Amino acid sequence: MQVPLMMTFRNVQKSAAIEALVRRRAAKLERVCPYLVSCRISVEKPQAHQKSGNPFRVRVDITVPPEHELVTIRNAGEGDLHERLPTVVRRAFDATQRQLKKLVERQRGRVKIHPEQEVAGFVIRLFRNGRYGEYGFIKSLEGREIYFHKNSLPAAEFSRLGIGTGVQWNEEEGENGPQATVVRIVDKPGARISNSKENVLEPPLGWEANGM
Repeated sequence: MQVPLMMTFRNVQKSAAIEALVRRRAAKLERVCPYLVSCRISVEKPQAHQKSGNPFRVRVDITVPPEHELVTIRNAGEGDLHERLPTVVRRAFDATQRQLKKLVERQRGRVKIHPEQEVAGFVIRLFRNGRYGEYGFIKSLEGREIYFHKNSLPAAEFSRLGIGTGVQWNEEEGENGPQATVVRIVDKPGARISNSKENVLEPPLGWEANGM
């Protein structure tokens, strides 16, 4: 997660058990979406219910690249008015996880795929006759840019690349930032190639390459 987990409690005593539960469930969200940007959880007891002790209200707010925000709010009053707080927390995270799974599936463009077929990022810039040889840049699903050289692909594979090609890669830290040592083509959408030194192609539908 790019931003540390945030928890706020209002009119509710914070306990180690609830904090541990929230952290476990937030970790599950990260497994569903490894490029999750942030997760904020708010637990409160509205003033009108201070004396009666119920209901609790739990809000889960997560952000996913490029600009998605998913918000879930659950109240004890939506089920049993005397539901315990851990139950309300679990229901809020269950609903959030269902939303997140659907979003990730839409972003990947597939419902069920093998790990070796998963797209980790997309080619966003290509230089076929550049001053420093043939190279390009990948934008990962979490928004990072990674440099790669023609030699990081098998022979003749570089010529198959276009803007919007889905790829996987092995990465290391170079002198000027992250660079891919091995690049594998996973998905090759149709693209329109220009005749300039830097090929500018249309990215696949649904991909927003911010910062290009």
